[in-house]
Amino acid sequence: MSSAYRKPQTCWQHRSALYGGMSYRIRRTRVAGLLVVMAAIAAALGYRLLASSASTAASLGESLPGTVWPIHGQAAVQVGESSVRAGPNQHAAAIASVAKVMTAYLVLRDHPLQPGRSGPTITLTDADVADTDRRRRQQESVVPIADEERLTELQALQALLLPSANNIAAVLARWDAGSTDAFVARMNATARSLGMIHTLYTDPSGYDDATVSTAADQVRIVDRAMRLPIFASIVATARATLPVVGTVRNTNTLLGHNGFVGVKTGSTHAAGGCFAFRAIRSIDGKRTTITGVVLGQPGHDQIAAGLAAADVMVDRIAGQRRPARMPAPSRRHAA
Repeated sequence: MSSAYRKPQTCWQHRSALYGGMSYRIRRTRVAGLLVVMAAIAAALGYRLLASSASTAASLGESLPGTVWPIHGQAAVQVGESSVRAGPNQHAAAIASVAKVMTAYLVLRDHPLQPGRSGPTITLTDADVADTDRRRRQQESVVPIADEERLTELQALQALLLPSANNIAAVLARWDAGSTDAFVARMNATARSLGMIHTLYTDPSGYDDATVSTAADQVRIVDRAMRLPIFASIVATARATLPVVGTVRNTNTLLGHNGFVGVKTGSTHAAGGCFAFRAIRSIDGKRTTITGVVLGQPGHDQIAAGLAAADVMVDRIAGQRRPARMPAPSRRHAA
């Protein structure tokens, strides 16, 4: 949560009035002094108004009750157009596949897709197949591919964001920037430009535990990515069809329930259950977007734990206090 602003402490200096014969010079001095005093009053009032406005913004940022936040891990939300509101325990932590939001954002920023378009074609190679086999042996989340398989940009992004394919994250990074290292450098440069000061990307998939961030930082990139219509469309898709593997399904089983329209799940042993989300709910009779991130949720099914934490948060923000509902278990993935 944002800290409260201090109210300005104003000390006024009073001068004694001058009596007696008034010359033109004295009157002019008095007028000048009066103007100075008036200017000081105006400045003080303006400063107080600014401070009052800042205090109001701070109070809005602190208006969420403590019961909104999950007991474990960390979380942050942005309700409507308000500033990001961060829960307790914000610290740089592994974020797993939530990192793929930045990967998709950069690819789409460099290679924009119009609605209804599939974009250029990416041809996979023997090296990509070997990389996929290596990742599969490490029990990473991958999609099967074949040498000389052709994926459109749209299909590659669907593989990245729905079943959370780490191998396709590497493919997209090299396709976009020429090398994984160059792409990761751009991820970090973009994070800095967005004010994500507690974020460090070391890989495009989030499998590397050294890729760390805070929930509050990640809300910033989630909000940016959701402004891209094609990104919002992909993460709101329950399934897609790819050339070799066939049908892939979104790991976000909350889609279509309780107003959820995206965004990205993630889990590793170090990261716990993570979920970047957006839901659209009615608050005080108004249709309101709730964008948030939960990190570090414990449980046997970490993805389900992340989904459940977000579900409860959204209900509490929207003012409904129904008991927590665990979403349907989804396949675990190391991402």
